[in-house]
Amino acid sequence: MEPSNDALQSVAANDSIAPPRRRYSIFQVIREWVNAALFTLIAAALVRLFIFEAYSIPSASMEKTLLVNDFLFVSKITYGPRIPMTPLAFPFAHHTMPFTKGTKAYSEAIQWVYRRLPGFRKIKRNDVIVFNYPAGDTVFLNANGKDVDYYMTIVAMGREQALAYYPNRITRPVDKRENYIKRCIAIAGDTLQIRNGVVYVNGEKAMIPAESQENYTVSTREGRPLDEQRLKDMNIHGPEETWGAGRYVYNFTGKEAGTIKSWPKVITVKPLVDKQIDAYAFPHDLSHFRWNSDFMGPVYIPRQGATIRLDTNNIALYQRVIQTYESNQLDIIDGHILINGKIATSYTFKMDYYWMMGDNRDNSLDSRFWGFVPEDHIVGKASFIWLSYDSHRAIRWQRLFTSIN
Repeated sequence: MEPSNDALQSVAANDSIAPPRRRYSIFQVIREWVNAALFTLIAAALVRLFIFEAYSIPSASMEKTLLVNDFLFVSKITYGPRIPMTPLAFPFAHHTMPFTKGTKAYSEAIQWVYRRLPGFRKIKRNDVIVFNYPAGDTVFLNANGKDVDYYMTIVAMGREQALAYYPNRITRPVDKRENYIKRCIAIAGDTLQIRNGVVYVNGEKAMIPAESQENYTVSTREGRPLDEQRLKDMNIHGPEETWGAGRYVYNFTGKEAGTIKSWPKVITVKPLVDKQIDAYAFPHDLSHFRWNSDFMGPVYIPRQGATIRLDTNNIALYQRVIQTYESNQLDIIDGHILINGKIATSYTFKMDYYWMMGDNRDNSLDSRFWGFVPEDHIVGKASFIWLSYDSHRAIRWQRLFTSIN
């Protein structure tokens, strides 16, 4: 027996009945929003910790490869993400709480040993790398709570005077030290030397980045500086210094130097090479190493597992590595080197180290002044620029989404 039309209409009517609407209280709405916000924050924090992180360029040490107010993404998975060594920290803050005068954004109640997850590849020469500033383990704080370089200030003022002038001094764990960005010039196991401002790695000239800058002396026929408008069109400023009529110091790239050398009013364009001994130059031991930023080395870059001979002639090169980065007690008594209380004539390194330099060679605080960068200080590889603007807040459209080489 087939159902009647009335029965079919009744079934259709019942099928079209909408389910009852769920009523939400204000507390349930708030809870769901809070849950969504927490999930988003946790996801963003994990991405920041283990995949990539955004950074901005605050100084000119990498010009013209990277410009002030370039915003870039740094890949943490290229070399393998580093497990946080100071896990108790305020989210999305580095070492200082925002809008405070030096208030710590982390707690050292828990400290984990250095570990790194596997990455896609190892560090290569000429990679542009973000790392924690090795000499940032101790910093002075000025009256505004801003960092003042501890070791450079000690060299400049002397220890007692520096401590009296800057009474506020703090120490920081590895992963909470200031972030720096430089180019890796030499990797673990390399031997580096700088002669006449030219870098040599393992006896061969190091690659010169296309956009790297250095200081040049320029002599002109009329005794006047170079045409300001022509320089402005080339994005060159200066002169940096004036050495009497017709002799000036400018900072520009090698390609720009070739262009300027062809100008009719220019007599010569020569790289400026400093031959004066520099007390600020690594390793800060003028009795054994009379170096400066243009004449330095040869120096061996420590490699994990490698053993070197130690004596009072070379201990200044590796003292900080042995004592600070690899946590040994080091003493020099009556001409003998003691490591952990025992006389040592050699040392085997526990980590790989790297030599970093800025592309703006004469305006960069880098390994020429504070030495090696340990592997546990490496944050990640600079990948690409996602935003850039000039001093007038105008966007540099040509730099957006460009890779960093």
